[in-house]
Amino acid sequence: MKSHNRSLGAWGERLAATFLTERGFEVLGRNIYTPYGELDLVIRQADEVVFVEVKTRASDTFGWPETALTPRKRERLLKAALYYLEQHPEFEGDWRIDVIAIRRLTGDTSPEVIWIEDVLA
Repeated sequence: MKSHNRSLGAWGERLAATFLTERGFEVLGRNIYTPYGELDLVIRQADEVVFVEVKTRASDTFGWPETALTPRKRERLLKAALYYLEQHPEFEGDWRIDVIAIRRLTGDTSPEVIWIEDVLA
């Protein structure tokens, strides 16, 4: 099952990256490890850096993908983003943390992609 989850997660991250680049964002990095956890995607548009948490589900058994962003996960994302910015002083200006929630249910012809901007606001 873990292999399936990893595969599904990687697929979701690729889909999210494509979704965002089609909307004019530049992907700066994928699966960036920090002492506080992993950043799925780091993207940029103009002077704004966006840290994207990608949540992908193949069923509704464990709820909607965006509900997996617990307060603890939000805190870890914030610490990871601040660490990344500290390591990359060249990225000055605005930044935020977004979530891309993807539902790929059995029998669906295309996945549902929900983009939630600035989840810490």
